[in-house]
Parts: sequence; structure tokens; C-alpha cells
Amino acid sequence: MARVCWPYFDPEYENMSNRINPPRVSVDNVTCQNSTLIKVDSMNKPGILLEVVQILTDLDFIITKAYISSDGGWFMDVFHVTDQQGNKITDTRTIDYIEKVLGPKGGAKEQVTPWPGKRVGVHSIGDHTAIELIGRDRPGLLSEISAILANLHFNVAAAEVWTHNRRIACVLYVNDDTTSRAVDDPTRLSVMEEQLKNILRGCEEDDDGGVGRTSFSMGFTHTDRRLHQMLFADRDYEGSEKADCAPAPTLKPQITIESCQEKGYSVVSVCCKDRAKLLFDIVCTLTDMQYVVFHATISSDGPNASQEYYIRHMDGCILDTEGEKERVIKCLEAAIRRRISEGVSLELCAKDRVGLLSEVTRVLRENGLSVTRAGVSTIGEQAMNVFYVRDASGNPVDTKTVEALRKEIGHRMLLNVKKTPGAGTGGGGGSGGGAKDQQGNKGWAKTSFFFGNLFDKFLA
Repeated sequence: MARVCWPYFDPEYENMSNRINPPRVSVDNVTCQNSTLIKVDSMNKPGILLEVVQILTDLDFIITKAYISSDGGWFMDVFHVTDQQGNKITDTRTIDYIEKVLGPKGGAKEQVTPWPGKRVGVHSIGDHTAIELIGRDRPGLLSEISAILANLHFNVAAAEVWTHNRRIACVLYVNDDTTSRAVDDPTRLSVMEEQLKNILRGCEEDDDGGVGRTSFSMGFTHTDRRLHQMLFADRDYEGSEKADCAPAPTLKPQITIESCQEKGYSVVSVCCKDRAKLLFDIVCTLTDMQYVVFHATISSDGPNASQEYYIRHMDGCILDTEGEKERVIKCLEAAIRRRISEGVSLELCAKDRVGLLSEVTRVLRENGLSVTRAGVSTIGEQAMNVFYVRDASGNPVDTKTVEALRKEIGHRMLLNVKKTPGAGTGGGGGSGGGAKDQQGNKGWAKTSFFFGNLFDKFLA
């Protein structure tokens, strides 16, 4: 067994080293004709790769290539990025933000405030209580959850919902419908928790899996990473998808793990259809499984993505048993599939009001639709929601159902319907998906929520 220990970092030494050798960040629009190069050099520390990728992903950048090296005491990354339209990053405010958050002052995250109009992660939501839910999925469950919150006078300011292998994970940000402040009353929270547990417990009656769970938090969390952690802890990677929901052989990720004995690494190769945030999802999962990425190369070729990682476990060991390799492959496959949504996406925009989410999900349920993934956002007084839906049997939604929805809710809110025929949305080595995604590539669907165009139409 090859064993190379991860170096110990004394906290005081690390702080001193950062002061002597602060991180260096450069944004280069000259070297490459088609993309902006973001170069990051800094002292190495556990988790630094995920921090950088998370920031770039939250800015909705498309990463077409990346070269990563963090062996030893220094971390060096080069990312080739564009915006969602495939253009270079030229906005001075965006460049200033990148240099600030990835530079010497980036460690003091509480001092970094997203600029007006640009939401980074969930840090612009304001006072809220974060609710985490996980359990067995079934049609209409999201409608029941939102109805409970509305009845208890909680307003949903934002939410993200993922389903995978018949499991559902939600992170919802709620506040009091009168004060718009976070709810810290133990009695109210206890009542809400008990009612939510009851409906999740009901979902588990015919299931061999664990009982649905709820938890509460008054602080901020990175929603996407938390959803990965929740489903990973729930062992969704061990489940088996229904035959009609399983990926086609051409869409199934090709993941291999080999040993590089002379260098003491395990080499993880991932080839699959490219799609939004793919790089983040893979790095997040490797990090949460306590694997360290020492070197990596990332590239996208048309609709396809190719990624190679040289890794060790945090204890310095490589993957030297078939059981370990199989577990990592399953976990990476699950991480890739969690964000995939095929079928029809419904984009809705309306003036925000208490109970809006409950009303919309009720209408979807009454029309026989099951939500496979959802993103709920509130910007000012406008609520902007995206729902990926299939029928109750997991099949694509037919035209008659879509037209019935238009008639029922089209006069109260702006409704935009998009088909997402399992198409690869390319363009991003995993961190974006953009203009080139919309040219008809077939494969997985774009899975990042962008409300700009819809919002402009609503205000017109």
C-alpha cells in the first residue's frame, strides 16, 4: 500500500505564511483568444480547490479548461472561463470581486459582500431560517411541504430541491410572513418540525430506507454543497433507479480508477456529457469523501467533458481495493446524476406573496405532475421559480397537460415552458453551460437556474 501523509498545517504558521506569501490572483484577457484565464497561486491547505471552484461556480462562469496542481506546499490553478454567452469576463466589477475574494483578503469571507444585482451563493437572501429535509420521494410531496409552511405562516424566500434514486433532499430558507425575519421561537419551530416529520415519516412506511429527517439552522450554508452532503449521508448512491428513469447507456458517465504506483496516486478519470456545474459536483464529492486532489486536468470538447484527477485519501492512502474503487465510482455517478433533470422545465415569475409556492405546487400536483428538481428564488418583490417535472409515473409530460397549466396559472403569473430532452448542455467543463448549450446538442439538460431573461420579459 502506497502511503504518503498529508502535511500538517499549524494554524499560526499558516497565518504567518499567508502574510509572508499572500495568495496571488490574476485575470488575464490577453493570452487566450476565446476565454479569460484566471490564475490562482497560494499556500496550499486542505479544501482550497473546492473553495476556488465553488466561487467560480457561484459566479455562473463556464469553465472550458482547467489545470490544477497542489502537490507540496503550494497551490497553483489555471482556469479558462467565459460568461454564460461564451464571452470573456470583462466587467470590471466582476474582475474586482474575483481578485478580492480569491486574493489575500478572501479568507475573511464575512467582509466580502456581493454587489447589488449579483447574487453569490445564498448570501444575499437576508434574515432567514434554513430548513433541511431528506426522505423518500413521492408525487405531491413538495406540495405538502409548502402547504404546511404556508399554514404555519412561514414564507419561503428561497429553496432548492433535488431528487435522486427515489430520495428527496431540500434546503429551504424561510422567514416569518409578517416580520420577514428569521424565526427563532422554539415552539413554532417544534410544531413545524413535527408536522414536516409526519409527512416524511408517511413516505417511509413502505420503504426499507431510513426515516425522513429535518434539521434547522439560523446561519448560511452553501446550498448545493449541503444537498450533496445530505444525499451522500443518506447513501442515495446505493439505490437503484426505476427502469424508465435510468440513464441511457450513451448518457451514463464512464468512470475508471487506476493506480499510479510510482507517484503514489490513484487516478480517477471521468468522461461524460458536459453540463452545468459538473466540475463543482465532482470536486465537492471527492472532498466530502475525504479525498485530496493533487493534480487534475479538465476539458470540454463540444458536448462532452473529460476530467482526470490524481488523488489520495486524507490519510495518505491510495485506493488499493476493488471495494473502495467501486464505492468512489458509485458516489461520483450519483453526484453527476443528482443535478440531471430530463423532461419539461417550467419557469414561473410572479409578484411574491405568502403561500405562492404552496399554490403553484398544488396546481402541479392536481395536474398529475411530479417535481424532480426545483429552484425557488426571491429578488425584491418578484418570485422566480423553476420546476423540472414529469408525470406521476416518471414519464415525459404531454402537451395537453402543459396547455392546461397555461390556462390555469398563465393569467396570474408569467409561465415559460422549456423541453429538456436529456441534452448535454456542454460548455463548461462543469461550471456553467451557456450559449452553446442552446444550439440543440442532445444529451443532458442545462441544470443551472438563470432568471435574467424571464425577469426582463416580466418587467417589460
